[in-house]
Amino acid sequence: MLLKKRSFSLARHRTSVALEEEFWTVLEAEAEKAGRSLTAYVTAVDASRGARPLASALRLAALAATRQGS
Repeated sequence: MLLKKRSFSLARHRTSVALEEEFWTVLEAEAEKAGRSLTAYVTAVDASRGARPLASALRLAALAATRQGS
């Protein structure tokens, strides 16, 4: 699996996150369902992730979304 890198401005600084395409697909769908941009969705995950790395927090958010949809 190849990683796809996306860049965001979070808390007034640029950061990049590399995830598998499948995770980005789920995250984009969740952002759309919530009526938010992907950046706004990632910002919300970032704000609630604690000490967990952002990439891990995003993968867990995607996992939670797929479990809710089941």
